[in-house]
Amino acid sequence: MDDNNDTPISEDDWGAAIAEQEKADATAAANAAANFAPAASTAKFQEFSGKSSPVETHNDIDFILDIPVQLTVELGRTKIAIKNLLQLAQGSVVELDGLAGEPMDVLVNGCLIAQGEVVVVNDKFGIRLTDIVTPAERIRKLNK
Repeated sequence: MDDNNDTPISEDDWGAAIAEQEKADATAAANAAANFAPAASTAKFQEFSGKSSPVETHNDIDFILDIPVQLTVELGRTKIAIKNLLQLAQGSVVELDGLAGEPMDVLVNGCLIAQGEVVVVNDKFGIRLTDIVTPAERIRKLNK
């Protein structure tokens, strides 16, 4: 219904209005193109081939060896309610889902790459890798 009066608007009225708008848009676009169209010219592209490249790439891994990554060893995880989290104090114990003696997960940038056991060397914790995840296993776990 039209807001100004109570006469119903038919589909023919909508079709005519849409056609009129499309005609006005096409006319405006044609006028804008005629007034602002730059002169056409042929594009010239430089020949692209690997032979004339001044910089050669190496097929080895040397160029990424110095990129830093985040290595994390995960003992376990747990979910805890905020009210319980706020009650934690010095000496509180939080139970994790990892079992004693169970291999720890080794993650690089959040992706599991290995498992290992915790060791102490010169009063510092470390991890002895016991199982390396193959690339095929990593892909399979990503698809889950």
